[in-house]
This record gives sequence, structure tokens and C-alpha cells, in this order.
Amino acid sequence: MENKKRSFFERLTGSRNFEEKTEPKKEYLIRGVKSANGDKKDGNWIEEENEEAELTIDVYQTPTDIIVQTMVAGVRPEDLEISIARDVITIRGKREESRTVDEENYFTKELYWGKFSRTISLPAEVEPEEVEAIEKHGLLTVKIKKVDKNKTNNVKIRSI
Repeated sequence: MENKKRSFFERLTGSRNFEEKTEPKKEYLIRGVKSANGDKKDGNWIEEENEEAELTIDVYQTPTDIIVQTMVAGVRPEDLEISIARDVITIRGKREESRTVDEENYFTKELYWGKFSRTISLPAEVEPEEVEAIEKHGLLTVKIKKVDKNKTNNVKIRSI
């Protein structure tokens, strides 16, 4: 079975998709244990993953728009990047941890901090220039105009 990237929600809550049959292999670091290259690592069973988390999203349509929604609570708007092509959208960002708490003072630590992204194919062709993105209470809503394939334009001919 191929290694499936865990979604943002799965990483945020620690849950797993019920259809997965095996746990992907991960590397763990133990306090005071040396790594394979001899560097002494500091940490207490820290899960090491260098990849970005995957955002969970909702995508739906209205007669004129494609709507993409995702939770980005705790992320400043300047730390978000949205790229749109005719049939693809990519949302990237980074959630910065601002607290300085010693690891030994945590009882539970489940919140996700770090980089995240999601790229999806859109169900219809869109106008990349006609986009509205709004964040309210941690919910990012991106509204993208669909290409109107029935739209016609009459061209006036000039005589020179």
C-alpha cells in the first residue's frame, strides 16, 4: 500500500482514516539518543516529518461560482498563499507557534504547527482573475467565477 499523506485534520486531531490498513512508517527521536549520523538529538519521542500537512477542504458550486472552504484558524492572512489556474487551486500557509513552553510541562500536545498546503483539481474551468477570498473566524472561503462558455461577444469592425 502506498504512503498516503495525512490530512490537516488527521494531523490536528491525531485521527486516522478508517480505510487505512497499515500505519505509515515514521521516524522517532528519543531524548539523548544519537541519530544515525552521530548527532545527539534532543526531544522526547518527537515525531519527525519534513512534509507539509494537508488541508481538509469543502468544494461546491453555485450556478456561477466554485466555492472552496478550509479551516485556517491561527494563521495570519499574510501567511497564506492562494494560487489559481484555469482548473487547479493551491492553498499554502504556515501556522506559527508563539508559545514558549518547555516540553516537560505539556500533558497533551495535539495542535498542528508548521507548513500546510493543498492542491486540488477544480470541477469546472474558472476565471483566475475573478476571485474573492475571505477569512472569518478561522474559515477561509475562496469564491472563484466559473468560465461562462455560453457568453458571446459581438465585435465591431472598424474601417480604416
